[in-house]
Parts: sequence; C-alpha cells; structure tokens
Amino acid sequence: MEGLLVLEDGTIWQGKGIGAAGLAMGEVVFNTGMTGYQEVLTDPSYCGQIVVMTYPLIGNYGINPEDFESLGPKVTGFVVREHCRQPSHWQAFQTLNDYLWAEGVVGLAGIDTRALTRHLRKHGTLRGVLAAGKDAQRDREELVTLARTVSLAGLVSKVTTPQPYRIFGGGPRVTVIDLGVKQSILEHLRWLDCDITVVPAHWDAEEIMDTDPDGILLSNGPGDPTELVDLVHTTRELLGVRPLFGICLGHQVMALALGARAFKLRYGHRGANHPVKELTTGRVYITSQNHGYAVDETSLQSKHLLVTHKNLNDGTVEGLRHRYLPAFSVQYHPEAAPGPRDSRHLFQRFLSLVRGHRPELPAGRVAP
Repeated sequence: MEGLLVLEDGTIWQGKGIGAAGLAMGEVVFNTGMTGYQEVLTDPSYCGQIVVMTYPLIGNYGINPEDFESLGPKVTGFVVREHCRQPSHWQAFQTLNDYLWAEGVVGLAGIDTRALTRHLRKHGTLRGVLAAGKDAQRDREELVTLARTVSLAGLVSKVTTPQPYRIFGGGPRVTVIDLGVKQSILEHLRWLDCDITVVPAHWDAEEIMDTDPDGILLSNGPGDPTELVDLVHTTRELLGVRPLFGICLGHQVMALALGARAFKLRYGHRGANHPVKELTTGRVYITSQNHGYAVDETSLQSKHLLVTHKNLNDGTVEGLRHRYLPAFSVQYHPEAAPGPRDSRHLFQRFLSLVRGHRPELPAGRVAP
C-alpha cells in the first residue's frame, strides 16, 4: 500500500506502507542502532514519536518474546529503509510487518532513511504525519497542516503505571517512580534481589515514603522535563531523605529539583554507540541513549551538583552527583537493552549508597 511521511516543513517522503493502514502523528526522530528495533518499538521513552531507523535492514531477526520493554509498542510510527519479510532467528515468532499490523502501528518502508536523517540533523527534529493506505491519498497540504498541530505535551501521563505494583525480593526495598520505566531496569533490580515497588509519576513525597523505601529510582520516560513541575517538587522533598538514582528523564528531573535548567537538543541522542567519559577516572563507556533534552551545564554554577560524565560527541552533561547528599544520576541507560553492558555497575553503586544509608542490609549480589 502507498505510504507517506509528511514533515511540518513541507518535506514529503514517499514509500510503501507497512504494518497498519491509517494516520500517525508525532515528533520524527532517528535512532542509529544496528539492532534492538524490538526494544525501540516498546520503549516508553519513544511515546509520541515516529522513529526512523538509520540502519538500512530492519526486522532480520523477527520479533521474539524476550525483548519487549513494555506491554506493547509505544512509538507512534516506524520508518525503515527495508523491512525483512523472512526473518531468521530461533526465537522469532512473528515478522516485523506482522507485529506492526497486529498492534496497529503505522509504518513506512522504501525511503532513503539516511537522507531523511541528514535532513533532521540539519533542521532539527520535526513534527510529522505518517499516512498509509487510503490516508496517503489525502491532500498533501492538509497533511502538512496536520503535522504542524502535533502536540508533545503530557506524554509521561500516557505511559506511567495507573496503579502501584510490587515485585517481591529479599534485598533492599527500592521504590521506582515510573515515568515510563523499561522492563530491563526492573529486571536488573530484580536480578539484584531488590524488593521493588513501582509507583505512578503523580504520587507525592508522602505517598512514596509510605512504601517504606530504602532507595528511590527515578526512571526514564518521554517528553520535556520542564513540564513535570509537581514531580520536580516531589523530588526536591525526597532528596536526602533516601538515596536517589535518576536515569535519563529521571536524571533531568533530579537536576531541575536542585536548581539546574534543561534544554532541548537539536536532534537528540538515540542509539547504542554513544561514547561517554567518566571524568574522575578518564574511562570511556559506550552507552545506549534515548533522549531529546539535556541538562544545561552553565546552570550548575554555585549548585551542589558535580558533573561526573560527559558525552564525547557534543560535550553535554551525561552524569551528575550531589556533593553531600546520597544522590546521583546518568543521562544514558545503564541497563542498555539494546546496547553494551558497560555501565551496569551503576546499579551496584546505587545499592552501595542504599546500604551505606542502611548498614544492616545484606551485602547482596554482584551485578552481571
């Protein structure tokens, strides 16, 4: 079936629709990962976005039951150069096209995704409309106008858990504030034998402390951190009360709670090969990233925040640590999924802070 991607600047990319027929609207972003498309599709941080994969062949190992990061796809739309119709993997139970169709995700194939990526790098991320089937026959100017109406507000409320839930374990009690948490984060905490309580993003400090946490984790998630005014206030109240670890959007929220500012990147960091330098050791980690905003380093002057990590591509802040309080954060994903496992030791660092706060807790397991 015919498919179109129409951007707010009037640019039109024509190809073949895959997955479901219909209309999808969102922010058009690109991901440079060579693998991990299943995790990308189901990562809540991609809520509200049409994701373009720069690697030219996607779907070659199909869809398997092990690599979902949430209960269903969270992307608004999906764009590839070529989708594999005959995947080869012993775990595959579905093709990419069949998965997109079954889940109602509009996709597009057969366009020059690298040219589209260069366009987004030059002009910055743009809002867009993905149309497949009958909707691709609509007036082009109407679709451009529609793209300009795309709203990216309130994304966290769409992916946070509506009710708290618990994953039982025998170790430290960790309360995860769910801004769009990936399953791999929870699985890693579970592997470390943590007793996990996942709570909605709108809970206040009193409700969170009622879960009796030994430590608090602010998860990844989608959207603009400056929208989360109530959560920033809640985080400010929690700092110093319990050890705190922020990941991705959680990193930005922690920084805002301590008086820093955040800004939108021109085209974000999305992929599994971003080099990050740890400033205290000089060691460079290859990291998995997915974010469109970053912490403004100039806003950290005279604050009690130390920059611990920096992105070697553009020099942006990738890690923070409070000088006195048991709180630190990273902009990237230490659980990876997909990506290298270089930074999984950060979960162990978090649990070390927790045990320092509660020395009677057991030593626990070593991170894999």
